[in-house]
Amino acid sequence: MKRFLFDCGTRDPLASTGLLVLRASFGLMMLFGHGIVKWQNYPEMLKMWNVTPAIWPLSTMSAPMSLMATIGAEVFASALLVLGLMTRPAAFILGFAMCVAAFQVHALDPFFSKGGAAKEMAVLYLIPAFVLIITGGGQWSLDAALHNDDKRRRRR
Repeated sequence: MKRFLFDCGTRDPLASTGLLVLRASFGLMMLFGHGIVKWQNYPEMLKMWNVTPAIWPLSTMSAPMSLMATIGAEVFASALLVLGLMTRPAAFILGFAMCVAAFQVHALDPFFSKGGAAKEMAVLYLIPAFVLIITGGGQWSLDAALHNDDKRRRRR
């Protein structure tokens, strides 16, 4: 379980620097651009929020619970990404939220924005989540500090 939650993936310094930039920029943009805004405007958001994932058992959630789950993903999972802590599970949670946003909330919207709502932004946030699920947080993450596995990655 520790390996699943805290494996950092690559320890190559150059690749890890790229992953740090990706994690930090993706996490901070999601945190400040979406998560904290929803958290601060919770009462107003609740009045117009009617989204629940169309996947059982999540489809049984109420709209307020769905909004709280979305805020949790956009605030807490984003903060975990910035820290590089539990990177893969946090990226999965954000990726799932972006799949719901792109393919359910914006299902009827065009893919590219022409001044209105579109799938484009949700898919653009989905791409780094997918990359981080595959690669992990890299050497410059808290995952790397917590999970030292020298047996798997030996330098020659």
